[in-house]
Amino acid sequence: MPLDGMTLSLLRRELYPCIVGSRIEKVHQPSKDELVFHLRTREGAYKLLISASANSPRLHLISGAPENPSTPPMLCMLLRKHLTGAVITDIRQLGLDRAVFIDLAGTNEIGDAVTFTLCVEIMAKHSNIILVGSDGIILDAVKRIDFTQSSVRQILPGFKYELPPKQDKSNITECDIKTVVDQIKMRSGKRLSSAVLDTVEGASPLISREIAAFSCGGDTAVDELTPIALQRLEAKLGEIKEMLLGEGAEPTMLLRDGVKPYDFTFMDITQYGFAVTPKRFGSFSELLDDFYYEKDRFERTRQRSQSLLKLLSNAAARAARKLQSRQAELDACADKDRLRINAELILANQYRLEKGAPFYDVENFYGENETVRIKADPALSPSANAQKYFKEYRKAKNAEKLLGELIEQSGQELAYLESVIDSVNRADGYTELAEIRDELYGQGYLKRAKNDKAKKIKPLAPLEYVSDDGYTILVGRNNIQNDILTFKTASKDDSWFHTQKIPGSHVVVVGNGDIIPERTCRQAAMLAAYHSSGRESSQVAVDYTEVRALKKPTGAKPGKVIYHTYNTMWVTPDRETCERLRKKK
Repeated sequence: MPLDGMTLSLLRRELYPCIVGSRIEKVHQPSKDELVFHLRTREGAYKLLISASANSPRLHLISGAPENPSTPPMLCMLLRKHLTGAVITDIRQLGLDRAVFIDLAGTNEIGDAVTFTLCVEIMAKHSNIILVGSDGIILDAVKRIDFTQSSVRQILPGFKYELPPKQDKSNITECDIKTVVDQIKMRSGKRLSSAVLDTVEGASPLISREIAAFSCGGDTAVDELTPIALQRLEAKLGEIKEMLLGEGAEPTMLLRDGVKPYDFTFMDITQYGFAVTPKRFGSFSELLDDFYYEKDRFERTRQRSQSLLKLLSNAAARAARKLQSRQAELDACADKDRLRINAELILANQYRLEKGAPFYDVENFYGENETVRIKADPALSPSANAQKYFKEYRKAKNAEKLLGELIEQSGQELAYLESVIDSVNRADGYTELAEIRDELYGQGYLKRAKNDKAKKIKPLAPLEYVSDDGYTILVGRNNIQNDILTFKTASKDDSWFHTQKIPGSHVVVVGNGDIIPERTCRQAAMLAAYHSSGRESSQVAVDYTEVRALKKPTGAKPGKVIYHTYNTMWVTPDRETCERLRKKK
């Protein structure tokens, strides 16, 4: 899954004609580890994303652009100051190392020519984006590294930029393949995949395993390689060398279960057999954009909404504990009839019962006249003990009624909080999160500071899709919007869709009085499944009915509706289909 040095070299070669010679028009920083550069060329405009995220470090061209914070971070302002208007003069890679260098030429405040280098280091949790001046001095970085974090290399403004420590590996694009094979053979005691990984620069674990699988059908120890295996090893390394220097590399995504992105590479992968299926792309940028789409969206949301999710999770946990406690109390009330029977049996036998006894042995005429023992308070008379049991019975009966109402309230609160958590997890941007915060302010889960005045947020429109039959399908983004969509925007004749028993968006098909075709219904159901907590499931149940069949209970939380007449359809959420149906603005 990480972007290895080999794939990076192919990506650099792909980017070169697109970005070299382009001028930087805008610089944005959507999240703390991401930068987006808007580039202008004679041929058109491009958007270059560079990420130093520990989970998905990379750089590539993107089709869309993530939403930016209302106030740009300080690093973003610095980059705008130095790089706006600058021209990209080169994009370099040292061998097959996981670092690329983007050279830029611009002018300073007084019009003098200046040069900069943007150092992009793609090294998992050590990934970084560093702006370096022409004198080699660091101006700033996405991640500042001081002496407490690393004793080897500090990344701080004013420090001299030093390259990451060089690994003792061979670059197969510059070395003789036979020499590389000899170096691998010297890794005595190791499996072939490990030996390749330790010897060949830029090779990922995936590529190393594939080389081993091709060479010897598995992962044999280096000491046990046969002459035929060594010949195949040399041939495979030669094939990869040709891909890196010339043609033959294909941007390939590996899909698990035919749907879920699992890994990506530039060559055919056979080691998994039929467990994964390949999906080809026209460019490495398209491949990376698609591969990281969902993961990236989730990561951005997580960063922006961490405090919100923590608050909601704590509130949901409290609601769950409250529900469990009240349910336990209700279960205890189930024995209330025994209290009443005890009281009546004592009264029926009080003529022969004596005060001071710790228990009474009486015949149970409610059963088969068997003798039962009833606990008694020795300080009370039989009549007083009977009244005590009657009092406990009435208390349990009243509690049962009250607890039933409280359990219903707790269940609704928990369902509501789970729906808000789902909305936060699916939110795509600051505005959507701001709307959810406003909803929580209104419901009392968040309190504004005394000096914090409520800012008016321009409400977002529902997500809009168009079915293959030409029908408009509207999808609510959050609970408030769900209510507006269902009870104000939609007409009574429109069709309404929602996942069964799990949180999700309200989905409305604007029917204009028509009978909705089966294909459109299925696509609307898929959208309802995709915009729900069940989007990763293989099968999701979706209820659908006419809007006229829906009712909003008095005092219910936002997004809550009830319906009794409906049909159910099972669908499989598919992101590609949903994106295809999305109305282009």
